Amino acid sequence: MEKAGVPEQVPVLVAGGGPVGLATAVELAHHGVRSLVVEPRETVSWLRPRAKTTSARTMELLRRWGLAETLRARAPLAVSWSDQAVFVNSLLGREIARIGGCFGLDLVGSDLAAEPGQQAPQPLVEEILREAAGDALLTGWQVAGLTEDGDGVTVRIVSGEGEEREVRAAYVVGCDGPRSVTRAAIGARYEGRQDARPNFNIVFRAPGLAERVPHGPAVHYWVLNPAQPGLTGRLDLKDTWWCIAQGVRAEDADPVRLVRNLAGDDDLEVEILATDPWTARMLLADRYATARVFLAGDAAHQNPPYGGHGFNTGIGDAVNIGWKLAAVLNGWAPAALLGTYEAERRPIAADTIEAAAANMATLAPELADPALMGDETEFEKVRPAVAEAVLRTKHSEFHSLDLVLGYVYTGSPIVADGAGERLPHRWLAPGVSLYDRLGRGFTLLGDPDAPGVKTLEAEARDLGVPLEVVPLPGEPLTLVRPDQHVAWRGDTPPEGVLGRALAMS
Repeated sequence: MEKAGVPEQVPVLVAGGGPVGLATAVELAHHGVRSLVVEPRETVSWLRPRAKTTSARTMELLRRWGLAETLRARAPLAVSWSDQAVFVNSLLGREIARIGGCFGLDLVGSDLAAEPGQQAPQPLVEEILREAAGDALLTGWQVAGLTEDGDGVTVRIVSGEGEEREVRAAYVVGCDGPRSVTRAAIGARYEGRQDARPNFNIVFRAPGLAERVPHGPAVHYWVLNPAQPGLTGRLDLKDTWWCIAQGVRAEDADPVRLVRNLAGDDDLEVEILATDPWTARMLLADRYATARVFLAGDAAHQNPPYGGHGFNTGIGDAVNIGWKLAAVLNGWAPAALLGTYEAERRPIAADTIEAAAANMATLAPELADPALMGDETEFEKVRPAVAEAVLRTKHSEFHSLDLVLGYVYTGSPIVADGAGERLPHRWLAPGVSLYDRLGRGFTLLGDPDAPGVKTLEAEARDLGVPLEVVPLPGEPLTLVRPDQHVAWRGDTPPEGVLGRALAMS
């Protein structure tokens, strides 16, 4: 029985319909598992774009769901538009330095990744994931509390009009952000710190500004003006921009003046669309899960935005817990598999927080020099030293593929020694990725005549585990998990290797 579109029970209830919650639902649907995403917002607002970088790894996962081309087709900035970060004394002023190949945007056709990164505002990502989630999304309601028992979770949800319902779920994934009801319900708490420096985000419209910028296309323009440091960039190829004024408190902010200061034009025509004061946080939940409730995204971790890792880390959470829940609910893995979610994802979040905090250690205020605002002689006298400092301190922020593509589930109980990394990518033919050949369950790659193939096929049959065999003649065997990470590789599989990859032993 259902009332007003609210089911009485569901295999998985997802608290929160931001990009991580929606990605969880899409991952579950990818494996044939129903879910209900409870989200208070009826529509997605474009006024506060939040994240703007979709990493190469997240794009690979979107490709896996058949959504990568949709995002690229609808993104206001094509991946070919720019991969540059330009450091200037004002948007309309002099260039100090530039960094290319930012955020994996230059990986088009590279063997390193099935997809390059993509600049796209978070609202667009959410809209595409909402479409993919379909009727799994319930808007106008929010999770108000939950009670877990040995057989499931009873979730109390409340509508915008104050109506209350209870939904029974086998499992709950809390993607309900920094003020997570789910985190509180399982007794988890954030550990970490907050940066003392204030920031002030502005979304604005400035007709004709783009045509006046002398530095060419860039995904970021960093303004190293000591009087008003910050960064800015385009949201589209029309007249909409974003900026972050660093060191500005909300009570002191004059948004029009801030934009004009960053641009270097006291008379710039500006229309303020939205503002958003914030401070950076480096927070990690002390626990990620109980037996039936799991935290993902901002409910589990928060990091500074520098490097573009925030929601991308959450998408990785969604895929990890999603395939594991599906394996358990579809009957080919024991509940013990779910206990590996925290062991695999919490260390990745910890590393990401520290990398983003290191990026934040040097921002526009630290790089600015008063002489940059002087005449040509003064500017050129200090420019080489400032440029050297930019390249030395900011290179890793814009080139972090070791973190984005290279993270490894080291020490996980369900991967063999020396494994756990993302499957190394390559192209099999123009436009055909090795990843396109992987199955939705486990995949065995390698020489089809190796005796270990029959061994693993027999184990998969005995366990009822979906296993796709992809022949790569002459190559050693590689057992790949549903999330494209390597569970084992070698010539002769040890006894029970597939069972170990599913926490059966």
